[in-house]
Amino acid sequence: MAMYSIRTTIGQEKTTSKMLEDKVEKEDLDIHSITVVDRLKGYIFTEADDEEEAKQLIRGIKHAKGIIEGEVEREEIKPFIEEKTLTSEIKSGDIVELTSGAFKGEKAKVKRIDQGKEKITVEIIEAEVPIPVTVDASDARVIPSEKQKYE
Repeated sequence: MAMYSIRTTIGQEKTTSKMLEDKVEKEDLDIHSITVVDRLKGYIFTEADDEEEAKQLIRGIKHAKGIIEGEVEREEIKPFIEEKTLTSEIKSGDIVELTSGAFKGEKAKVKRIDQGKEKITVEIIEAEVPIPVTVDASDARVIPSEKQKYE
C-alpha cells in the first residue's frame, strides 16, 4: 500500500474528496484512505495498493486534475497532519492581536492560558484600566516582534 498525491482545483479539496469517497463506495475500489489537509491547498492524499488504482479513482471526477507521479512518503506530509492545540503556540507574556469579537484589532498581553478549553486570558494594552478578558485562542494571533516593546 502506498500514498499518492492528487492535484485538485484550489478550494475544492473537500468537495472533490466527497466525490472520490462516493466513487469508492459505488465502484468498490480498493482505496484505503482519502485525506484532505486544510493547510495544504490544491492537494488530496490517497492510500491505494498501486498507482493505477489511484488513477482509476480520479477518472471522471470534476476538480481532480491528476496524480503526481510517484509515491508520497508519510514523513513528507506528517508536519501537515500532526495535531497541534491552538494554545501550543501561545505563551504567557506574549503580545497578541485579537482577530474577532468586541476587541478586534486590539493588541493584548497574554496573562493566563487554559490548555483544556483552548482559551487565553489577556489584558488589552491600550485600555485605561487593565481588565482581564478571556477569549478563544483561535481569536488571537501572536505578534512576536511586539513582545519586547511591552515588557
